[in-house]
Amino acid sequence: MAKILVAGGAGFLGANLTRRLLKSNNDVICLDNLSTGHYQNISELIPNPRFEFIKADIINPINLSFDKVFNLACPASPPQYQRLALQTIDACTLGVRNLLEATRRNNALMLHTSTSEVYGDPEIHPQVEGYRGNVGTLTDRACYDEGKRLSETLCYEYHKRGCAVRIARLFNTYGPFMDPDDGRVVSNFAISALTEKPLTIYGDGSQTRSFCYVSDTVEALIRFMELPGDNLPVYNLGNPNEVRVVDLAHMMLQLTGSNSPIHFHPLPEADPKKRKPCIKRARQNMDWLPQVSLESGLQHTIDYFKTLLQEQKKEIRLAGTA
Repeated sequence: MAKILVAGGAGFLGANLTRRLLKSNNDVICLDNLSTGHYQNISELIPNPRFEFIKADIINPINLSFDKVFNLACPASPPQYQRLALQTIDACTLGVRNLLEATRRNNALMLHTSTSEVYGDPEIHPQVEGYRGNVGTLTDRACYDEGKRLSETLCYEYHKRGCAVRIARLFNTYGPFMDPDDGRVVSNFAISALTEKPLTIYGDGSQTRSFCYVSDTVEALIRFMELPGDNLPVYNLGNPNEVRVVDLAHMMLQLTGSNSPIHFHPLPEADPKKRKPCIKRARQNMDWLPQVSLESGLQHTIDYFKTLLQEQKKEIRLAGTA
């Protein structure tokens, strides 16, 4: 049993990871400023004596004791990190440095979640960990892309100074506890289809993404944290099944039985045209491969959003009768 800090633990991925850690009888501290995470995601965990929630921001000094820390504390969807651009940069710099300082002080181990966005609009395919990327500093995405790149450099510098740290580059995780308004393609398509509104595709839909169901990502993160060795491992974690965005839209319509139309809009600046991780390292060293098919994962996600929408309608009706 370990004492584990989950920074960003009230967010989508954090809420799923926290539940899994608690099932393994760990003591979990969830630290979140709730700028993009939601208290509702972890409120049912409050009675658990092994769970503690602290509302705080990692850009402030962290005076907590722990054995391990998962850093998930950063806005992760384009609308969120563009709306909170300066806060995103702070989280990737001041915040990561504070976590690294606390990790070193506790003689602990930190798993930092980076992103496939460090590869930018890639010129090689699939993306391997040694690829240095095709990125730009003067775009609306740069606060996140460049912030995450700098956070990896901070991990490198602290590793040289004796801090135990590893870096996971995540590729498009989806599933329950996603924010319906976060602007990611899976949640956008699901909510639009379930409410019979147009599904919006930017560009012609030929751009590709690789979608990994959240239980597979959580399993990978836990195995990565437990990986022996004191080097600075960098692993891609994602599903190598590559899907065109337009095909994802049609799959969503089929699974929901929706008659929503598909509308096309101009492709945003610096939007990557391809995404596919090479996961050879994770497969060989952690014996990890994604297990959940896209169709099955989307159905679980659709069911989650159906329940969420029904609860919202019920709350509106109750408010109207109050």
